[in-house]
Amino acid sequence: MAHSTVRPVVRLKSTAGTGVTYVTRKNRLNDPDRLVLRKYDPVAGQHVLFREER
Repeated sequence: MAHSTVRPVVRLKSTAGTGVTYVTRKNRLNDPDRLVLRKYDPVAGQHVLFREER
């Protein structure tokens, strides 16, 4: 499948220190060098930055 090379799975770890992680398929429209994404952290109860684990 060619999709695995176009949309790699990326692990995101919350920078809020809550230990929440997301596993997402990276959107190819995003900047490939961007290391942080803003997502909802259910433990913090708000949107916080998530850093990629590479």
